[in-house]
Order: sequence, then structure tokens, then C-alpha cells
Amino acid sequence: MALLRRKKNVVEEVVAPEPPPVLPEPPAPGPDGLRIMENHRDYLLSLVEPLSAFGMGLLDAWDLALCEDIASPVDLPGFDNSQMDGYAVLAADVASATAEEPVIMRVADSIAAGDDGQVELKPGQAIKIMTGAPMPAGADAVVPVESTDGDIRRVSIFAPVAAGDYVRLRGSDVTEGTALMSQGQRMDARTAGLLAAAGIDKVLARPRPRVVVVSTGAELVEPGRDLERPGQIYDANSYMVAAAAKAEGCQVWRVQVPSDDPEQVREAISDQLIRADLIITTGGVSKGDHDVVKQVMPTMGLCDFAEVAIQPGKPQGFGLIGDDEVPMIMLPGNPVSAYVSFQAFVRPVIRKLMGVEPQTHTPVRCIAGSVMRSVPGKLQFGRGFVIEQAGRRTVNLVGGHSSHLLGDLATANALVLLDEDVEVVNAGERVMVWMLDD
Repeated sequence: MALLRRKKNVVEEVVAPEPPPVLPEPPAPGPDGLRIMENHRDYLLSLVEPLSAFGMGLLDAWDLALCEDIASPVDLPGFDNSQMDGYAVLAADVASATAEEPVIMRVADSIAAGDDGQVELKPGQAIKIMTGAPMPAGADAVVPVESTDGDIRRVSIFAPVAAGDYVRLRGSDVTEGTALMSQGQRMDARTAGLLAAAGIDKVLARPRPRVVVVSTGAELVEPGRDLERPGQIYDANSYMVAAAAKAEGCQVWRVQVPSDDPEQVREAISDQLIRADLIITTGGVSKGDHDVVKQVMPTMGLCDFAEVAIQPGKPQGFGLIGDDEVPMIMLPGNPVSAYVSFQAFVRPVIRKLMGVEPQTHTPVRCIAGSVMRSVPGKLQFGRGFVIEQAGRRTVNLVGGHSSHLLGDLATANALVLLDEDVEVVNAGERVMVWMLDD
């Protein structure tokens, strides 16, 4: 007879689905619902990492931040050499030389730049020498050719020299082991020349960020073409933002999407992910029916949209887009708003990608040249023009605060920082600015 057994209860292990990825918690807004500018900037900086460094030639590394400390492997100069065209001598032999009673010496030899310097000077002789040529053994000074008659056999010397005159001593510029550049320092023409002089041809540096600037909007027309109907405008933003990114050392492309169709915007941005280290968009991040960037980007990656307590530039967006989580900064569409937002948020991100310090503008103290008025509760970025006289900087506002005034922006050389609690700055009072042409 078969045994009856109860069927064992089989409990299947239920695996909870992983929660969808999200961005780190953004900074809390203030009582008015607006995010503080510094908090928003620091949040963006926390979401990007410096680009990986690699070895590159000196010219390729121009204007890039180094990722290593570099010490000189050699002395500069590497040997004692002549500072002038003239005659290598023993200074004591020409101590009595005057224009009336020149010292006449036999010219024993001649040395040019690039010669091996295996020449010895004997007392009472001179050796003709060219600028940069190695000093002969036994010589301790050079008589400039202008103080002689220039003869190549028996030279007349009309003025004395002291030991060491017109001689570049080995290591007098740089000694072996001297620091030439430090990590984070940006390569310029002078440092490129210094490294080359020390025989260094490659450095470890971060590459130029590849930045794609995308402008969106059915109203946009490429400059140089005709405005075919009322309501169309020329695309100024992408040129301005792209030029600003170039000024920071980036490799930049512009992409215009003259459409408010979500699918066209999504496709245009998707096409740029393969070549971009950073994408910047202008327009479409506010609350309008046609603010398509704000509609589309959450479907492409992790996004954060905020209203920041600044004027102009209140609506801001950030995302990590695509499989590679390419950082994307979404700026407002009014041109002055886009430019101010670039200076406040994009420029620091670019500098972090490049590994350049400081990442943010350094405020400069100025004296208000006239009365300045501001809207309380927001950090107002006034457009200003700074004049420096006798070490005193004076700033005056250029035009109004409206965010469409490109003519005033082009005239300005500074952004005037009018804090949240400021309503009036009187003439003669202190005010802080960001210089735009540093």
C-alpha cells in the first residue's frame, strides 16, 4: 500500500526589483522655493569627474592642465657659454685696455654655437666666439665685438672686462632637479619653451573637453540666411555659448535644431553623445508649452531641474544622459540668461573636467560709480564696465537688467554681483564683480 505523503510547500525566493537609478539628493531650496546659486553650482560639480589624463606632445598640451609635477633633468644652460659675439679672454689680460691704448692679442681660434668646445685658451691670447658657443677652457670673460676692431688675426681690444662678464654659467637659469611645472598648472607658451629647453617633449595632461552646444526652437534661423517670416530670430545663443566654451579651452561643435518637435530634439541630442564630454543646450527648460528640452531629457537619463535664486538665469537643468552618462547642462533661452548661466555653472564644470583651479570666478572688489538698484531675494547679475585708475577699480552698470539686452552685454567687461539682501548700492560704496576678460 502506497504511503500518503503531504506535498512539501515550495517557497520561491522573491527577488525585489532594483530601484531605478536616481541622481544624488539635490540641495534643498530656500523658503521661496529657489535654490541658492552656490549650492546649485556645487551640486553640478559633485556630479562630474575630471577627464582621464594621457601623454601628449607639448603643442597639443598648450593651455591644458598638467597631471604631474615636472622637475628639470638637466642644468640650463648645460655648459658655460658666451652671451655675446666677441672674443673669449682671460680678464686679467685686458685689464689695462683703453680706447687710446688698446690691448692687442693674437686670435688663436674661433668657436661657433654648436661646436664641442674642446678648445683651450692660453694666457695672452684671444679666441673669437659667437653667441651661445661654449666657453674655451682657460677663459673667464668675453669682450663684446663692439669693444674691438673685429680683426680675425690680431684683435685690438679697447675696453676691459671683469671675470664673468658676458658669460652664461652652467645652471645659472635652472639647475637639475628644479621644479619646472606642477600638477594642475596650465601649459602656456613660456612653460612650453622651458620644458623644450630641458629636453622634455611630452607631458601628462587632461585633454580638451569635447563640448557640443545644442540650440533648440522653431523660431531659430542660422545667421547669414534670410528671416522668411515674422517671429523668426537669428541663433545668437549657440554662437555665444560655443565661443565662451572655446575661450575656456574646449573643442566645440554647434548643433542647431530649429524645431519644437520632441522626437527631433531627442534624436539630435542622442546623435551627439558619442563625441561629447559635455552637452550644453539653450532654451526649453522653463514652464512653457514648447519647452521641449525639459519634456524630453528625463526620458534619456537622470535629470535635475531647478529654479535658482539668480536674475537672469532662474530656470536651470542638469542631466547624465545615455549609457555613458554624459553630463548635460540645460540653460535658459534668453541670451543674457544663457551667458550668465554659463559663467555661473558651465564654466566651473568645464574647469573641473580639465582639472584646472580655481574652478570658480574670483570676485574682485570695485567701487560703484553710480547708484545701482537690485531686486531683493535674488542674486542679481548686473552687466558692468570696470575702469582701473591708480590702482582703484570703479564699475558702472551698462544698460538695464533685462535678459535680452545683448548690445549691453557685449559692451560689458564684468558681471556685478548684487546680493539677495541688496536693494540699493550708492555711488562710492563697495561692490563685488566677476571680471569677464581675465
